[in-house]
Amino acid sequence: MSRKRKRPPKAYRNVEFLTSSRARPIRILAEFLEPYHRFQDMEIESTIVFFGSARIQPKPKAKARLKELAQICETDPSAENVAALSAARLQLRLSNYYEEATKLAQLLTEWAMDKETGKQKYYVCSGGGPGIMEAANKGAYKAGGKSIGLNISIPHEQYPNSYITEELMFEFHYFFMRKYWFVYLAKALVIFPGGFGTLDELMEVLTLIQTKKLTKQMPIIVFGQDYWQEVIDIEAMAKWGTISPDDLKLFKVVNTAEEAFRYLKGVLK
Repeated sequence: MSRKRKRPPKAYRNVEFLTSSRARPIRILAEFLEPYHRFQDMEIESTIVFFGSARIQPKPKAKARLKELAQICETDPSAENVAALSAARLQLRLSNYYEEATKLAQLLTEWAMDKETGKQKYYVCSGGGPGIMEAANKGAYKAGGKSIGLNISIPHEQYPNSYITEELMFEFHYFFMRKYWFVYLAKALVIFPGGFGTLDELMEVLTLIQTKKLTKQMPIIVFGQDYWQEVIDIEAMAKWGTISPDDLKLFKVVNTAEEAFRYLKGVLK
């Protein structure tokens, strides 16, 4: 006796296939097309991208932690507690960059926003997580503007910060697709103190510009002379001849939000 058989799932609804290694090209394409159409629908063409450490804390939090550890060390000055106190002092210094990133993002968003229509010429864009990323989105939020968060799924979960505009919150699996969207719409980059990820993003963009793979105007601000001079000596590369002296002109070092804002306002149209 004939009976109706249950239809198998269509290929584009077959979760087992779509999450398999064989469907990787489809997933990569999805991470290109979905953001592309979302940005297109919202008429977003230009961003100012903030890079920096997820570990940098707001100043009140850093102050509270330092005070707590100082009190602990008074009663228990063990080597471990003293080391933690020293680290907390550095965290307090780093917290200045959180405040400066917030201030710069606020200045840029206020400047980029049409007061009558509320439309923005430039949108602050971050990696979507805590630290400097949160500070950037927070600054745009304080200015009453919209901002973008390009979050990434990693083993130590990085959750989107609360200041990203809801409809401009993205979640990526592939680092290289996330990097593509950082650079594709960017009209300027601001590099705050950070770790491996920040260095990777800075060096990749500098390489793309140096090799002429990226030909559009791309002002790059390296924020925080004290930090970056200690962490990486790019001038030494020019001295040793591994880069051209002209490559040192690919970025500008600044120390305050006001200095960064004046420079960007002068070079962005």
